Amino acid sequence: VQLQACGGGLVQAGGFLRLSCAASGGTFNRLTVGWFRQAPGKEREFVAAISRSSSADYADSVKGRFTISRDNAKKSVYLQMSRLSPEDTAVYYCARQKGSWHMVTRRNTYDFWGQGTLVTVSS
Repeated sequence: VQLQACGGGLVQAGGFLRLSCAASGGTFNRLTVGWFRQAPGKEREFVAAISRSSSADYADSVKGRFTISRDNAKKSVYLQMSRLSPEDTAVYYCARQKGSWHMVTRRNTYDFWGQGTLVTVSS
């Protein structure tokens, strides 16, 4: 399976963006997909994940602001981001999670990382 993230861009603080993660190959509706982000000089961190049954988990820093969703017919996962702040500036990546759901925040349970998409939030 291949995953490709897109939809990043430059947005002002308080604004919104929707990122998309498109999959090719594999059986998409069986995938758990996660979003991570990496800011300059920082570790890649968990943002959100969605299971094949559409259960969702979020990092505390984005709860209430970001929403993850999926469209199996389009083989896509989306990350709707609102009330963005400069602290959200990062390259955002999507990936497949191959572990159990209780480990969904752990980066080392993911593979098939797509190329990231840059989100820049100006103050």
